[in-house]
This record gives sequence, structure tokens and C-alpha cells, in this order.
Amino acid sequence: MQVRGYNGFSYADIAESMRLTKASLHYHFPSKAELGRRLMERYTGNFLAALGRIDATDANARERLSRYVSIYADVLANKRMCLCGILAAEYATLPKSVKAEVTRFFDANETWLAGVLEQGRRSKDVNFGGPAIETARTITASLEGAMMLARAYDDAERFHRAARRLLADVAGSRSASERQVTT
Repeated sequence: MQVRGYNGFSYADIAESMRLTKASLHYHFPSKAELGRRLMERYTGNFLAALGRIDATDANARERLSRYVSIYADVLANKRMCLCGILAAEYATLPKSVKAEVTRFFDANETWLAGVLEQGRRSKDVNFGGPAIETARTITASLEGAMMLARAYDDAERFHRAARRLLADVAGSRSASERQVTT
């Protein structure tokens, strides 16, 4: 799904890659919607665990945001897309249960980002205008879009440049040398 999306994969694709029969997949996942929902749950759980690992460090807000970007960069480096990003592009055709999981993923990301941004604003580590949730939504949308364009151009550096600029902008009034962020 991270390569071809929900509508571009089949049970046969999964069975072949896992060396299973389609019948065994259907036994555990009677419908494609159930399979998609369960994959989304697992993906979201893994992503939230990665955010938990970031939180377990004593990194400041700027470093946490940089590590967040690195999660996206790692996915792109493996020639994949964020699963929820690719599914968001197909949202109109997804089963309701999968749609709900896509929304849950983005809600969790935005909530986490808003918390990091608020903590960073209090510590004066980042400087942005407006509500933290709006900046969190901008970060999520920008990273997802940057992934799509990097994929379309087969140019990962396009993503990295956009991410560096995004993080520098969130850093706000810092000098140019302080805003240099690597992903």
C-alpha cells in the first residue's frame, strides 16, 4: 500500500510477497477493508511508538521536530510514501473503516506536533505565529506534500530542502546559522 495505494494492491500481491496463499490471507482478513484497517492500526501504532521514543529523550522542541521529519525521510529513503498520505490521496474511494484510521493517524500527529510546538514556544526554542495546532497542520501537510513531489520527481533532495525550510521557518526569529537543520 505504501507504494501503490489501497486501490493498487491485491491479496495476490501480499500473498506473493509473504509466500502465503490468498486463502490464508482471506482467513485472517475476510475483506480488503478489514486488511486495510488492520494495516492502518499497525502503522499508526508504530508511528506513535516512534513519537514516544522521541518524547523519551530530553531533546528540545527543535530537535524533536527534526527527529519527526526524519521519520518521513526514512520512509522516503525506502522508496515508499507515508501510508496515510497515500491513502489520503485515495480518501474518496476508501472504505469507512479505513477512512477513520487515516483521520485518526493525522489527528494523533497533529496533537503530538502541537504539544511539541507549545513546549517549544514556552522554552523560546521555536517562534511561530498563531495557534500551535495550525502550525502542526501546516507541518503535516507540508511534509506529506513534499514526499509526494519528491516521489513524482524521483528526487529525495526535494523533500529534504522543503523540510529544512519548514523547520527553519518554525524556528522563527533565529539567525540563519541557527536555523540550519539537517534531516
